[in-house]
Amino acid sequence: MISPMKQEDFIADAWSVVGRKVSKERLLSDIYATAASSVGLPVNPESDAIRMFRLVLAEGRSLIQQRDEIEARSVELLSDLPDYKLLTTIPGIGPINAMTILAEAGDLHRFPHHRQFLKFCGMDLATVQSGMFRGRSRISKYGNARLRRTLWLAGQTAVLKRTNSFRDKFERYICKDRHNAHLRRKAYTAIAAKMARTAHAVIKHVEPYRPFFEGVSSGGNTSF
Repeated sequence: MISPMKQEDFIADAWSVVGRKVSKERLLSDIYATAASSVGLPVNPESDAIRMFRLVLAEGRSLIQQRDEIEARSVELLSDLPDYKLLTTIPGIGPINAMTILAEAGDLHRFPHHRQFLKFCGMDLATVQSGMFRGRSRISKYGNARLRRTLWLAGQTAVLKRTNSFRDKFERYICKDRHNAHLRRKAYTAIAAKMARTAHAVIKHVEPYRPFFEGVSSGGNTSF
């Protein structure tokens, strides 16, 4: 059996990992207490639970290896493509996301305005209306689901990075109540839509992404 780590040893080892939290000792004590009644319980290395964990871990590693192979191949095939180069300048859009956007959307130049691209992605607003009743406007989700998911994931990645307009918009969106799950979900939706507009803008204007840049087009102001 594996010997459990003592609480004081756990707190000492994890102290620097938590960062500048208030009441760090209480937080780490709570984590230790939760782990002691669940994943922190001593388990025999030859138990079925450990065998299953190793199987799941091996599957995860295999998926990561496959993803790395796809990413390397996409770079090899698309690295000279101008639209691919432009997309990968956007925070949150790496080789696989850029490849997916181009594969699902085709030539983004065929969308004269970003609203048309948003509609293609299913990120345009739709309002439920029946007789005299008019409901709230929400994204339609009638467009390309794979493209919409890619832009959503790219937005989530972008807000984790430093100094870009996506993170700035996200922080302003949730500043009133950072722990409100509904507000955060709305914020991520807004970021995904901004990601779509930015992808369309950099390709249409043939300009790489620049943080907080406002580009001017014939149709008005386009925020990168």
